[in-house]
Amino acid sequence: MAALRALVTGGSRGIGRAIAATLTHAGHGVTILGRDPGPLGEALRDGVAVEAEAIDVTDANALSAFIGARPFDILVNNAGGAATAAFLKSDRDLLRRMLALNVESAAEAMRSALPGMIERGFGRVINVASTAGLKGYAYASAYAAAKHALVGLTRSVALEVAKSGVTVNAVCPGYTDTDLVAESVRGIVAKTGRSEVEARAHFERSNPLGRLIRPQEVADAVLWLTGEGAAAVTGQAIVVAGGEL
Repeated sequence: MAALRALVTGGSRGIGRAIAATLTHAGHGVTILGRDPGPLGEALRDGVAVEAEAIDVTDANALSAFIGARPFDILVNNAGGAATAAFLKSDRDLLRRMLALNVESAAEAMRSALPGMIERGFGRVINVASTAGLKGYAYASAYAAAKHALVGLTRSVALEVAKSGVTVNAVCPGYTDTDLVAESVRGIVAKTGRSEVEARAHFERSNPLGRLIRPQEVADAVLWLTGEGAAAVTGQAIVVAGGEL
């Protein structure tokens, strides 16, 4: 496959950085977005991408203006975040924040990138969801609701553009060895007094492999979805979770 132009949101850390680096290694020209200029600059220096822009993906105007000015062939909506709280302690603002970050930003990016893809007769959209988009998680109702919505959005848009040469899929990682899980581990330690090893084991036990998913394993799934061999794969939620589901 010839070199393509790719955009990875949330591309300076964790899964997003692994995806960006993998697409770059495959010969594509990769742009990454993130909120923090520091990690973005570090990623550029490390050769993860050829371009980086500090944009908050919940700023719809900034996001659409940036994407609309560039002919991206690959769009990876990786930016997202999780917040945990018991449902009865979760207010409407928490739900709205989770929807804005995990769903609305992906929808805005797709609205901006798809017209060009459809016109050119080729495109690959991959939305990074979660196993939380396919099952419930206690104390993460707002996050799970948002990721379920992202999976539904993926499936619906895929059907609308199926004849255009554009595929739209989701990847659904289980607990992955990233800053997000590290923050959750620290939260458990602070709330319960458990050791870091014990807290980390809580997440590892959810995976039949007995370990956290590696960011590279998610990135490899994304790379496959961008390739010619996945041209007939669309509307799917591909689980990378060691048999959890």
